[in-house]
Amino acid sequence: MSDQQKPERIGVYVCHCGTNIAGVVDVEAVAHFAAEDLKDRGVVLARDYTFMCSVAGQELIEQDIHEQQLTRVVVAACSPHLHEKTFRGVCERSGMNPYLSEMASIREHVAWVHTDKVAATAKAKAIVSGTVERVLKNDPLEAIRVPIDAQTLVVGGGIAGIQAALEVAEAGYEVILVEREASLGGHMAQFDKTFPTLDCAACILTPKMAAAGSHPKIHLFTWSEVEKVEGFVGNYTVTVKKKPRYVDEDVCTGCGICVEKCPILVVDDKFEAGIGYRKAIYWPFAQAVPNLPVLDTETCTYYIGGKGGCRACEKFCPTVPNSILFDQKEERVTLRVGNIVLATGWDLFDARRIPQYGYGRLANVFTSLELERMCNAAGPTGGKVVMRDGKSAPQRVAIVHCVGSRDRNYNRHCSAICCMQSLKTAHLVKERTGAEVYNFYIDIRTPGKEYDEFYQRVLDDGIHFVRGKVAEITDIPFDPAEASRNGAGTLYVQVEDTLAGMQRRIPVDMVVLSAGLEPRRDSAEVGKTFGIACSSNGWFIEKHAKMDPIATMTEGVFIAGCAAGPKDIPASVSQGSAAAARVLNYIRQGELALEPVRASVLAEQCSGCRLCNGLCPFNAISFDAARKVTEINAALCQGCGTCVAACPAGAIQGTGFSNEQLFAQIEGLLRDFSRAPEVV
Repeated sequence: MSDQQKPERIGVYVCHCGTNIAGVVDVEAVAHFAAEDLKDRGVVLARDYTFMCSVAGQELIEQDIHEQQLTRVVVAACSPHLHEKTFRGVCERSGMNPYLSEMASIREHVAWVHTDKVAATAKAKAIVSGTVERVLKNDPLEAIRVPIDAQTLVVGGGIAGIQAALEVAEAGYEVILVEREASLGGHMAQFDKTFPTLDCAACILTPKMAAAGSHPKIHLFTWSEVEKVEGFVGNYTVTVKKKPRYVDEDVCTGCGICVEKCPILVVDDKFEAGIGYRKAIYWPFAQAVPNLPVLDTETCTYYIGGKGGCRACEKFCPTVPNSILFDQKEERVTLRVGNIVLATGWDLFDARRIPQYGYGRLANVFTSLELERMCNAAGPTGGKVVMRDGKSAPQRVAIVHCVGSRDRNYNRHCSAICCMQSLKTAHLVKERTGAEVYNFYIDIRTPGKEYDEFYQRVLDDGIHFVRGKVAEITDIPFDPAEASRNGAGTLYVQVEDTLAGMQRRIPVDMVVLSAGLEPRRDSAEVGKTFGIACSSNGWFIEKHAKMDPIATMTEGVFIAGCAAGPKDIPASVSQGSAAAARVLNYIRQGELALEPVRASVLAEQCSGCRLCNGLCPFNAISFDAARKVTEINAALCQGCGTCVAACPAGAIQGTGFSNEQLFAQIEGLLRDFSRAPEVV
C-alpha cells in the first residue's frame, strides 16, 4: 500500500482549560465520544487534559504523534485566534505539516455561552465531529516567504514615534520619520510638567527630539504626510507628500531675522492653543526640530495681496542664496520600506461641544491644554496663571474632570490621563497663585507607578475634591445678593456632591476643563491608507488587545502610543520601544514566513466583473486589463474571505477554507446534532 493510500490517523485532544471548559462541558465524555464514535473517521486516540497549551500538554501531543504515528491532530480548546499557532508549532516540531491540525473552539462557542451541561456537552461533541471531518480535507501547506527591506517607516513624530525611530536607528538600520507638523515633539512639546514627578516636559523631550533630528540613520520628513502605501510586508512602496515651508531647508541657518522683521501678528491656534500669538512666518516653538521657520500663506501679506506685498522676510534674509522661496511647490518622494510603525497620536476633545460648560462663551473657562501653555515658562504668559485679561491671577479655580470622556453623549472611553493631569494642574495652580482649588471628579483613577502617592500629595496641598458630575457652569447669579457677595465676573459651578448628598453651587474665578483624548479626526482615512481598521470609536485596532497590542491585522504595520487608545507618556514610550523590537525582529530574520491561508483566483472561471476589486480591506486585489482577470497578491492577502463570498462566479477560493472543507465540517456537525436533538 502506498503512502497516499494509508488511512489517516487522527488524534483528538480535549482541554479542560481549568474550569473554563470543564465547569460546563463533560470533557471526559467528549473525549470518549471522539475515541469511540469517530473511529470510522480515522480517530485512533482521544485524550482529555487539564491544560493542553501547557508544556506538559504540548509534550503529550508530540509524544503521541511519534508513538502513534498520527497524521492529523484536532485540539478541542479555546479559540484558534489564541492558540492555533501554539498547536501548529507542536505539530511542526514533531515532523507533521502544521496545517494538518485544527482547533475546535469549545470554550468561546460552548462553555462561555451555555449553562446547561447536557446541551453544552452535546454541542461540544458536534463541534469536535465537524472539526474531524474538516481536518480530513486539509492539505499540507507551506508558508509564503518574503524578503524584508531593512528600511523602516515611522509615521508620527511625537514621543512614541521618536522612541520607535531611535530604537531602530540605534540598532544600525535606516528609518524614515514622517511628521505632519513642522517640528517633532507632538503634544508633549506643549506640556509644562509631567506627572507624577513634575519633570519639565521640554527637558526630557528635547534631547530625544535633537537625537532623532541629528541621527545619521534617521531621515526626517517634517511638514509632510504619507499619501499612498502600496505593497506588502517587507516590500512597501510609500509616497510622502512634502508640503512647502516656503523656506529653503538646505540654505536657512535659523537665524530668525525673517521672523523678527515680519510685521504680521496672528493668533497661534496650533501650538499655543489659541492663547498666544505668532508671526506670519514663524518657528513652531523655541526648541523645534528642525529649527527652521514656516511661512503661513493664509496670513502672509504677499499671498493675500495678490503676490507682491510686503516681502520683508525675503528682504532682510542674510543668506546667499536667499532662504525665502515664495514659489516653493509641494514635493512627492517615493520610498521603499520593509515595515511601518504608526504613532499618529490623539486629538483634544473640543470642549465647545458641551455648551453648558461655557467654553468659548465664558471668558475665563479654559481647557487643560490652554493652562499647560500658561504654566509653561516659554508660553504666552511667561509661566503665570492669569485670567483671560492677561493681568489678574485667579483666587478660586475649578478643575472639571472627564470633559468629553466617560460620557455616552460624547466618548464612552476613559481618557486615561485626565485624573493625573487634573491633579497636576491643581498642584501647579495652587503653587503659582495660592488660589483655592476645587477638583470636580467622577472617580479618581491613579493606577500608575507613584500615581497614587502624587494624589495623596495633592490632598496634602489642601485641594478640595468634590465627587460629582458638573451640570452647568454659568456667570449668571441667582440674585443681586449673590452677585454682590461674589463680585462681577464670577463663575458658578453647579454640581451634585454625591458624597455629601446635596446640590452645591460654588463660585470661582476660573474654570479649567480637563478635555479628553480622542482619535485623530482623519484616523479612518489614515487607516485605509495603511490597510488597517479602526474601532467604532475611531482608534486603530490591534491584532489582539492583550496578547499582541502592537501588531495589526496587516502584516508589517505596527501601532504605538495613542494611535490605538489613550495612554500616558510612559506607556507611549514603552509601546514605541515594543514596536521597534517587533520591526527589528523582522529585519534580522531577513525574510518572513507568512501564513499560507490566502485567497486565489481560478483564472479560467473569472469573468472579469471586478466586483471583488473594491471589497478587499487589505488592497490585495488588482485587475489585469490585458488578461481581463482579477489577480490576488498572496503577500498582501490576509485570508479574510470577503472576496470569496462576493465572487458570483465562484472563481475565488480560500486556501484552508475550501467548499469541500466547509461542507465536510457542516456534515460532521449535523451528524452529531442528529444524536442530540435537544441542542438548538
